[in-house]
Amino acid sequence: MDEREALVALNLLPRIGPVRVKRIMEYLGSANAVFSASSQTLMNISGLGSKTIELIKNWESSIDLQAELELANQRELKIITLADSDYPEPLRQMYDPPIVLYVWGEITAKDNHNIAMVGSRKHTYYGQQCARKLSFQLASNGVTVISGLARGIDTFSHEGAIAAGGRTIAVIGSGLGQIYPAENMALASKIAAGHGAVISEFPINCPPDKRNFPMRNRIVAGWSESVLVVECPKWSGSLITANLATDMGKPIYAVPGPIDSPTSAGCNDLIREGATLVTSADDIFSDRELLPLFQAPAQTTKNPKENLQKESLQKKSILPDFSEKEQRVIDQLSSTPVAIDFLIEKTMLTFPELSVTLIQLEMKKLISQLPGQHYVRAFEI
Repeated sequence: MDEREALVALNLLPRIGPVRVKRIMEYLGSANAVFSASSQTLMNISGLGSKTIELIKNWESSIDLQAELELANQRELKIITLADSDYPEPLRQMYDPPIVLYVWGEITAKDNHNIAMVGSRKHTYYGQQCARKLSFQLASNGVTVISGLARGIDTFSHEGAIAAGGRTIAVIGSGLGQIYPAENMALASKIAAGHGAVISEFPINCPPDKRNFPMRNRIVAGWSESVLVVECPKWSGSLITANLATDMGKPIYAVPGPIDSPTSAGCNDLIREGATLVTSADDIFSDRELLPLFQAPAQTTKNPKENLQKESLQKKSILPDFSEKEQRVIDQLSSTPVAIDFLIEKTMLTFPELSVTLIQLEMKKLISQLPGQHYVRAFEI
């Protein structure tokens, strides 16, 4: 057994964990040495009880190391361990670095220039649009977007980066053979197919578990250069990620929201406590005096403002001509949802006229209907 296999084996064993493995390696000099060490030697290592030592000594009856390695090979997953030179350096510096990273896709040097984008699973349309817009802007300028592949803001953050032709890293709270949530399997495949990587520290067939997600959050916080919270309530896993990053001395950014919106209460609290308010990627670049460290995708420039102008022009160029009735409706819509009664009053259209016009605009994918017969514009001008 070599050092890499020893680390994979330790990662497969229950009740060991990254802190204990780090302690073992500091005491014995390597992970491999643990499997040849006597029980007495292992007892001298702080934090290893008799049950854990017994588990280590009888490891072959608890796990199937070769089956795990073969499964990784079959699924074309790369395994990066603490013993490897391409292990991400920011994670190596953590108090509790992940022992093993299973990688679906590819990690590149460009991913060292990154930002974590996190937020609530229960999102509003406002949060959805903010996440997609900001991740698009960041990825357009060569910044890798790190998030957790969860429903809601995480999903939109990954999607925005992909739409920009940029890179994104998804860190998940289950094994790569148990992608969670299942509806994001297509998104995970798209990320791995040339837009970045899906990452897990858990064995391939490890199911999602509520205890795994705080562990996932520490990787997101530890790997990122800074954290942007897009939308979250007062009690949220996103705030855990932000607090972990704060403890690591990393900048925190937050998107403000309506003062009466529970889904923005956590972000508004972060801003009050000192997080930098963000309304566009320019706020992040100017705050940190950042210029992209790597060349941005070919369709963009290195100037964030020029990118945003180009994005706006591109959107205008693909918009169809509106009919007079459609223009009346479009003029009353923005990213803030409005009720159909409001549209009837402002457009002065009859209900049948307005209904037909709304259907036409929806079919053109220019507006979106939200619950309760509320409508928003699905593009920016």
